[in-house]
Amino acid sequence: MKNPFLSVLLSTMFLLNFHNSMATEQAKISKITLGAGCFWCVEAVFEEVKGVKKVSSGYMGGSVKNPTYREVCTGQTGHAEVIQLEYDPSVISLSSILEIFWMTHDPTTLNRQGNDIGPQYRSVIFYHSEDQKKTAQQLLEKLNSSGAFISPIVTEITKASVYYIAEDYHQDYFSLNGQQPYCQYVIQPKMEKFRKVFSEYLKN
Repeated sequence: MKNPFLSVLLSTMFLLNFHNSMATEQAKISKITLGAGCFWCVEAVFEEVKGVKKVSSGYMGGSVKNPTYREVCTGQTGHAEVIQLEYDPSVISLSSILEIFWMTHDPTTLNRQGNDIGPQYRSVIFYHSEDQKKTAQQLLEKLNSSGAFISPIVTEITKASVYYIAEDYHQDYFSLNGQQPYCQYVIQPKMEKFRKVFSEYLKN
């Protein structure tokens, strides 16, 4: 006859091991929030980076609660279009993520990326820890002093605030809408360049 006490004990041990495993896995994951123009472009890039576990498009840095895309597009809410990504630092470092970030948009144009103009398109790093802040500041100074860009980098480095995830139709936009004109003429060329330059960082 099956021992009910033994069954309960084994079930409890399984659950404890499962939760401990999940907690250990979660402890490895870090989070950073980045703005570099239209979030469709930035999301498309980081969804292909190895070590990145999750990417979502949203809004951060403004004063209006629960902003809509239409409100953010007015440039009056103070929010930036951002992507929030979760990554495994044992696979990809924050320095590598920021290298990809800076090299896949123009961080020298204030509140502008190409034809996208307004504070919602600003270049910004929202850090989630003091270590992230320090790393971002050091890399920015290094890039500026090296002359990597003709003009000074204007990327804002500021503490993460409330993150509002964007509407469902903004998520995975490029992968779901690759035939749309904006995707074909704006995102696709960016992706081709990214894949060529950063091939070592691509997911298998």
